[in-house]
Amino acid sequence: MKTLEPLLAEHPFFKNLEKSYLELIVGCASNVRFDPGQFIFREGEEANQFYIVRQGKVAIEICPPGGEPIILQTVSDGEIFGWSWMVPPYHWQFDAQAVELTRAITLDGKCLRGKCQEDHNLGYELLNRLLPIIGKSLEATRIQLLDVYGTQSKR
Repeated sequence: MKTLEPLLAEHPFFKNLEKSYLELIVGCASNVRFDPGQFIFREGEEANQFYIVRQGKVAIEICPPGGEPIILQTVSDGEIFGWSWMVPPYHWQFDAQAVELTRAITLDGKCLRGKCQEDHNLGYELLNRLLPIIGKSLEATRIQLLDVYGTQSKR
């Protein structure tokens, strides 16, 4: 039976991860597919996954009350999105919608949180790998909001 281990082992996010940790993580992984326009998650829903895009594009967006959705970031092949599974109270802060047919690997956040509770070194390893992704996401959000609202507000 084929597993996702070779795919995960090749991904930069998991590079140089101890083999025993990679084996634990593979137990939380599965393939998923999203059609164009399909919502992967919605703001406020319970967050229990994160995703590695294998092929396709996903828009990360917010929808202000009474307004049109604002795309904060678009992720594509090889990129990771969805870090709310790691931050209590484990609810999505944004919407994610497939822009085109998207194939991804999903990692079960509840499964990973349990494994991190059992082995804090694994948790530390994952946190160190996720922090740059969170930082990149926050920077993309800042830039997009400056673009959308920058000309309207003065300090």
